[in-house]
Amino acid sequence: MTHYVPQLNDYVAWKEHEGWVYFACPDYISIELSVKCKDDENIKDCPIHEKTHCLLVCQKWYWDELEYVKTRKNKNAGTLEDMEVFVRKF
Repeated sequence: MTHYVPQLNDYVAWKEHEGWVYFACPDYISIELSVKCKDDENIKDCPIHEKTHCLLVCQKWYWDELEYVKTRKNKNAGTLEDMEVFVRKF
């Protein structure tokens, strides 16, 4: 059996959480749990980011607990159909 290695834009479930892999490196991933738009004042104070992301860090020694669900090709789309979601084979 092939060991799953999470990749950017995979959708995963871990314990009671699920979300898109927002960042991936050899040691850990971050899972995006939610996103919300900042108000105008917050954007003015920090114009680099227009949204607030809630992320959960998952160290590589927990990757065997991850459940792969799907992958998206287009992370900037507004709907699942526009994201071109598919399931990778392992």
